[in-house]
Amino acid sequence: MLQFFAKYKFFGIVLAILSIIIIFSIYSVLKPTPKLKVYQPADFNSEVVDTTLQHVKKYHTIANFQLTNQEGKLVTEKDYENTIYVADFFFTTCQTICPIMTDNMVRIQEELREDHTVKLLSHSVTPEIDSVAQLKKYALEKGVDSKKWNLVTGDRKQIYDLARKSYLAVKDLPNSEPYGMIHTENFILVDTQKRIRGIYDGTNSEEIEKLLADIEILKLEQ
Repeated sequence: MLQFFAKYKFFGIVLAILSIIIIFSIYSVLKPTPKLKVYQPADFNSEVVDTTLQHVKKYHTIANFQLTNQEGKLVTEKDYENTIYVADFFFTTCQTICPIMTDNMVRIQEELREDHTVKLLSHSVTPEIDSVAQLKKYALEKGVDSKKWNLVTGDRKQIYDLARKSYLAVKDLPNSEPYGMIHTENFILVDTQKRIRGIYDGTNSEEIEKLLADIEILKLEQ
């Protein structure tokens, strides 16, 4: 009996390996590939969505834009073509949630520094205060890599419209100057087709871990 098994030992090993390969192949086929949700204005709290878009349930994308970054360079949607990016809204003199949000953006920058398929974009909600010089000073203090991360300022109405009609990330500031806004803590994940694919609390470290994991899922999908 032992001689019989010894004679067919090699065949048995090959059969076992083939069986393992087949099992894993079947498992891979049956296991669904993770895919991120495509967010629409109707998925958001109405406080952060312009009234003209609150019931939109499909085809929402980020609008084109022309803003100026910390280097004094014009930044447009073309700088983010075929790119996954994380966007947020902040202001440099903020002493509450902004420092935490910026620290977490720095963390994302460092985690993905060598990944040229992912960029970052932070919009100032006080563009009159956040001049190019002010943004540059802030960028130097925080360690912002201008090749990967744009801090942008510009026309207040354009930033307001982007925030309320594209990224859906700020609340109206009532009884204020025109286009007054209160930014949220949200980080917005945007895909290569300019669609919103994730919303994360930029002050929460666990949410940042989820964001980083979702970027990897999105890279496989794109």
